[in-house]
Amino acid sequence: QTIRYVSGPCFSMKEYDLIVIGTGSGMEIATAAIQENPNLKVAVIDKDEPGGICLTRGCIPTKLLIYPAEVVRTIQRSTEFGIHTEIKKIDFPTIMHKMRSTINRDINMIRTGLSNSKNIDYYPKQAEFIAPYTLKIENETITSKTIFLCTGSKPSIPPIEGLQQTGYLTSDTILQISTLPKSIVIIGGGYIAAEFGHFLSAMGSEVTIIGRNPQFIPEEEPEISALAKKELQKHLKIITNHEVTKVEASPQGKKIIATNRDNKQETQTIAEEILVAVGRSPNTDILHPERANIKTDSRGYIVVDEYMQTTQPNIYALGDADGNYMFKHVANYEAKIVYYNAILKMKTKTDYHAVPHAVFTEPEIASVALKEKEAIEKYGKENILIGFYKYEDTAKGEAMAVKDCFVKVIIQKETEKILGAHIIGPQASVLIQEIINLMYTEDQRSEPLTEAIHIHPALPEVVARAFSSLKTPEQYHHFLEEHSNLPLY
Repeated sequence: QTIRYVSGPCFSMKEYDLIVIGTGSGMEIATAAIQENPNLKVAVIDKDEPGGICLTRGCIPTKLLIYPAEVVRTIQRSTEFGIHTEIKKIDFPTIMHKMRSTINRDINMIRTGLSNSKNIDYYPKQAEFIAPYTLKIENETITSKTIFLCTGSKPSIPPIEGLQQTGYLTSDTILQISTLPKSIVIIGGGYIAAEFGHFLSAMGSEVTIIGRNPQFIPEEEPEISALAKKELQKHLKIITNHEVTKVEASPQGKKIIATNRDNKQETQTIAEEILVAVGRSPNTDILHPERANIKTDSRGYIVVDEYMQTTQPNIYALGDADGNYMFKHVANYEAKIVYYNAILKMKTKTDYHAVPHAVFTEPEIASVALKEKEAIEKYGKENILIGFYKYEDTAKGEAMAVKDCFVKVIIQKETEKILGAHIIGPQASVLIQEIINLMYTEDQRSEPLTEAIHIHPALPEVVARAFSSLKTPEQYHHFLEEHSNLPLY
């Protein structure tokens, strides 16, 4: 099929069957659409390196860095098991080079595939809407009746006095360094701070995390966050409930001034480098969706309905662009929904009832669906039960010398429907999958898990025992106060 040209008195433009902006999860739809219709002509646009945020500066590169940090921490604990080891050197430049080499290999493979596809015109440039269904890419104008907006996101930069003048790293730019900062302050106390704090401290940097929220990793259950803070503080410093108000250069390094949000007292920290990790913000401003009559919300994310369609028919948005759940696995799920609706014309709604995530810090954290407070608000305190079990109370957990880590599950009292689960400890992201899978069954009940034979002694026993140790919310909190040393609230 040849590209159609739409001509007029002042311009001409290429007409495509499909336009995809972004080369992350949106490419899965384009690939599947081409398999469905081998004559399809597609325009793929991405101003950044191909592969999407996950590959180029998100999940993949950071996990390539986190694993060496896990190895370091494992070696450091080896004396607990009578194994005396010594880390002679951590070759930080080699670790960073290996990460970048792996990523660049995959980026180049994707770029080659895009450039050589007979169905795809690849535009490695910035695009913007100039009218509904019409985009301008430098001197070219293209159009399509079906467009997918997979524009991703960018690091948020808070308006801190002196930050721009002093200089800083983001979760994007830190991937390009080859020299480990001797000391670093991470501004932000969420997922990104927890993961990079773990990595940089394991590599040997003196790390200070400063978060404005009273709770470290505020997205998690309070008892999860409390234990994460307690354990991570063995390797770095964590300051919560502080607002960074000013940054300035000093002879000793970069001075970070933070104010306690309650008593207004100031804290000063000096470090060689600053990492800004306060979250992410949309890329939609450069796209000018308003010119296509595409609405955005108050934060700037693209508004979509339950079918992933924007306010302009046949224009869809997914992944970070819609701002709903900013995880790669959710973007992949949304890509499937868009494929059903836009390509196969099967009216399919999104279902976010059991969206999981993991925080690859020390200890690892994984969570799915409702937290305790949310479950109580939705179902009532009298209608929920909470299960809790510690790793160390299983044979495998004891063998691993895991202290204080636990599994927390929340179910509906009468139906045994799983409402949420929260794990902190080794392999949390693996253990929680057993629960997630049940949450995608018809009745979402916990019975198959409690009835199943679990291998003994193996780590999944901690999950099964959590579901067999159910308490009312009052009993649960009384139990924690009596039997746990966790600082809860």
